[in-house]
Amino acid sequence: MARTYEYNVKMSCGGCASTIKEAVNGKPGVKSIDIALETQTVTVVTDDEVTFDIVPAMIKQAGKEVQGGKLVVREA
Repeated sequence: MARTYEYNVKMSCGGCASTIKEAVNGKPGVKSIDIALETQTVTVVTDDEVTFDIVPAMIKQAGKEVQGGKLVVREA
């Protein structure tokens, strides 16, 4: 199973996006990450064992502010 989460993250530049990508990409259970600086959204596809709250914790640990999010897709 896979889950796709979308988070609203305050970002002001490409450096912010790179910091977030480094904080999340390659972590256990993370399949992919897509960052849209224009819309300030971070979309993450994970294995089923990665819960909604895990990704924001990774982002916050990198010093960035998560302003909300949602589960977009849960695949069987």
